[in-house]
Amino acid sequence: MKELGRLITAMVTPFKDDGSIDFDQTRKLARGLVASGSDGIVVAGTTGESPTVTWEEEHELFMAVKEAVGDGARVIAGTGSNSTAEAVENTIKAEKLGVDAALLVVPYYNKPTQEGLYRHFKAVAEATSLPIILYNVPGRTVTSLSADTTIRLAAIPNIAGTKEASGNLGEIARIIDETRKIRTDFTIWSGNDSDILPMMAIGAHGVISVASHLVGLQIKKMMDSFSAGNLEEAAAIHRHLTPIFNNLFVVANPMPIKYALNYIGFRVGAPRLPLTEPDEKSAALIRETLKRYDIDLPLG
Repeated sequence: MKELGRLITAMVTPFKDDGSIDFDQTRKLARGLVASGSDGIVVAGTTGESPTVTWEEEHELFMAVKEAVGDGARVIAGTGSNSTAEAVENTIKAEKLGVDAALLVVPYYNKPTQEGLYRHFKAVAEATSLPIILYNVPGRTVTSLSADTTIRLAAIPNIAGTKEASGNLGEIARIIDETRKIRTDFTIWSGNDSDILPMMAIGAHGVISVASHLVGLQIKKMMDSFSAGNLEEAAAIHRHLTPIFNNLFVVANPMPIKYALNYIGFRVGAPRLPLTEPDEKSAALIRETLKRYDIDLPLG
């Protein structure tokens, strides 16, 4: 299984004023993320506004980001759906376009059983040779991928690991323990920036991050410090970054991060409806938070 990276950014999708995708800014942002520490980039995930980006637009995004970063970072396509047939089709297309892996969110809204979730992810994995990353985010999908189902899915060779945004450290610890009995290369990434250090402390590999748009080098330094055994330094960096981790979710992602990028001078446009720009109270909190940090993303 190819190494997909310790710091992966879930990238926003830049839009022009007319709401169409700004592919020039997309390429510039992808290169800037690599320059500021990202080992990989998730394209057209939740942060990339996948609910309002068409399949055709997603495929263009996959190609644009792959062209921009070349071999400098892994490109991970968000190909998930609450329709298994659509997820299979989109993942096959992404593989043909040359991405390095696919991120598959837990099917949302239709509330499948755990057996349904197992069969869903198994069907997608068997349709492709791409590494598959599971994505458990019950705050958005309602249904949670259980530890038992994740452990069961780890036996499928090209399911590379899971992005865990449940915040349930007890269940995550059990996933880490039990999957290691099956194979040594099943990888767990934190799906919440605020959980990076706690999850690494129990054996997670890294993070699929939103805040890394802004403070990627600092997150990378925190993780490298932890891996090197410099626990006090890692903890101090995590404490310092906690306000930006939390306040970039003052309203639903990606509204705050898009506002923050626009505010610092990296134009990514407004979100597509039904998402909007943050209300003034939330925007003021984001602006005040940004004053406390050096920004790692190149703006030139």
